[in-house]
Amino acid sequence: MNQNVDTTDYKANAEAVIEQLGGRENIESISNCMTRLRVVVKAEEPVSEAGIRALRDVLAIVHDRPCSYEIVVGPGKCRKYADACRALGFGKSDEAAANPTPDPKAYRDAIKAKQKNNVVKTALKTLGDIFVPLIPGVIAAGLCAGFASLIAQAVPDYENVPAWNLVFTLLSLIKSAFMTFITAWVGYRAAERFGATPILGGMLGMITSLDGINDIASILGLSNESVPLASVLQAGKGGVLAVIFGVLLLSFVEKKIRSRMPERIDMIFTPILSLLICAVPYILLIMPLFGYVSSGIAWVFGKLCLSESVIVRMLTGFLSSALFLPLVATGMHHGLVALYTVQLQELGYITLYPALAMAGAGQVGAALAVYRKAKKAGNQQLCSVISGALPAGFLGVGEPLIYGVTLPLGKPFLTAGIGAGFGGALVMAFRVASTTWGPSGLLGVFVMTEGPLGAFRSVLIYLLGLVVSYVCSYIITWLTFSAKDLSTDRA
Repeated sequence: MNQNVDTTDYKANAEAVIEQLGGRENIESISNCMTRLRVVVKAEEPVSEAGIRALRDVLAIVHDRPCSYEIVVGPGKCRKYADACRALGFGKSDEAAANPTPDPKAYRDAIKAKQKNNVVKTALKTLGDIFVPLIPGVIAAGLCAGFASLIAQAVPDYENVPAWNLVFTLLSLIKSAFMTFITAWVGYRAAERFGATPILGGMLGMITSLDGINDIASILGLSNESVPLASVLQAGKGGVLAVIFGVLLLSFVEKKIRSRMPERIDMIFTPILSLLICAVPYILLIMPLFGYVSSGIAWVFGKLCLSESVIVRMLTGFLSSALFLPLVATGMHHGLVALYTVQLQELGYITLYPALAMAGAGQVGAALAVYRKAKKAGNQQLCSVISGALPAGFLGVGEPLIYGVTLPLGKPFLTAGIGAGFGGALVMAFRVASTTWGPSGLLGVFVMTEGPLGAFRSVLIYLLGLVVSYVCSYIITWLTFSAKDLSTDRA
């Protein structure tokens, strides 16, 4: 696999991808996340999945929704391919990608062919559509929070040192720029996903966090001044979950109003009526209801991830790490970001993500064992694939190893998860927490700064967890995987 492809190659390869997708006339939209091209087509019949898999840089295809394909090409490359597609005239807005309008008959046929899709899988995909575009901001804010935490611990009197105080304040500003208005970002994205006017969704989301909510709660007797967190209604109540369901209501109301509103006054009255009609049930019903839901989710994960019983914490860490890879392989892991966000809003940190970050380390350990087996078996092609994918694996990008090595071979995919479970058990046992989600592997060091141990010791335990995952996955894979399965025709 060529690791240094120039711009001309990206354009040529993008044209090849489009051809295998059925040509220009079959493309509805093309967008991208961190590692995948996300394509919506009008009909599935002209698409050649085998042809796409045979193209250079393509690691795998995830096709689990009608007329929707996720082409895994890895970090960095996916953005370059998306830019090349946009240069060719593709790549509509994220709204178009989230709300495709494929050929009705082809869409119905595709749905019938995919009856195995269930409600949970669809819900996770929907959450992924909403949150994936927010990931760059999440990572930037989380890294800044992590660096600020390290400064606060390494330089206790930083406030009295102008240079350190300036750096700390700047990092805190970037963190706050995302976290203060996260409900607005989610509202905007949810509106794009559900077909409402995005700015109205953003406004509804922003209302969630404004102090005026506290004034309304006080007027209606829904506040608890002595214990604000026990209030039925307060600013931020329900968080991103309330916003998503509030915008779902907004999209329904806005479409109904617009269908009956005369065109000449549509732009004037439809937005204000939609917001006014939705604001009352949103503030008085949806926010309080999902406030309890969010608190319940945080309570459950708090009891598991922060349990007083070290055994409970270790079992939680082991199982969550061991079972995370299948979600990544199917593209469903983005659905978990709602859980991360709830924890971040309710607790101020994330307890689940550090354990899940061990899954990528398990891939590295398993791949190293496979590399030695492949070298002994004389399978130079597989050795080359592993050598190319390992640097990304150490930095926390698991897709190249998943789709290029462990998943095609089968057993290493399972042993990687089992080995990762031991690292997950370790970091959960010591209650390591993170400031964000996204960075993992060695890059995750800078966000694993929360927890009762303090920033530096949390980082050290996280690094030890990576080593445990590497070693355990290597040993388990080495003992259970045979070189007989590494003939050159399996590479």
